[in-house]
Amino acid sequence: MTDPIRVMVVDDHPMWRDAVERDLSAAGFEVVATAANGTDAVNRFPAARPNVVVLDLQIPEPSGVEVTATVLQHDPSARVLILSASGEQDDVLEAVKAGATGYLVKSASREELIEAVRRVAAGDSVFTPGLAALVLGEFRRMDREKDAPATPPGERLTAREIEILKMVAKGMGSHQIAEVLVLSHRTVQNHTQNVLRKLQLHNRVELTRYAIEQGLD
Repeated sequence: MTDPIRVMVVDDHPMWRDAVERDLSAAGFEVVATAANGTDAVNRFPAARPNVVVLDLQIPEPSGVEVTATVLQHDPSARVLILSASGEQDDVLEAVKAGATGYLVKSASREELIEAVRRVAAGDSVFTPGLAALVLGEFRRMDREKDAPATPPGERLTAREIEILKMVAKGMGSHQIAEVLVLSHRTVQNHTQNVLRKLQLHNRVELTRYAIEQGLD
């Protein structure tokens, strides 16, 4: 049996925080810590060692964006899933730039939250429908402004890696890709990590951006 996914829940509204903790615990996650503000979140993170931080943006200082950047500096392997009432463009982009790999608005269902935590823990990027395109568009704009050199060409990838890259660009998670290609989930993850390493990228958001820019979607 694999160890349960360790989750930290950060929200300044007690009823909402308790409800999220209850739903995640019932789904089999191990809620290792909760916090009501940014200071408590940052202070409790090192000892709690969560795999995923479910974090509201609008919390007493430091803000959710600052907490995201701080905890990822402490442990780059952790994942941050924003769960916010705001779907505003500026909030989404600031969170992603700080390192969040998922963003759900609070109108999401219990099932959507549970699936998002699972996918983010597995290394996927998860966004409320419509927000992924917003993030990718911002990355394109930033690249144009920087006049950045082209990302290494896709010819360096194997045929299987390109196949998986195309599926990532369509928003498919690792488990979905594994089912389609009749591969193990671990094998798909290994291929994805190889692609990230070869292209010198850091996460699936950047991988999706690369695939779209190269016309692989």
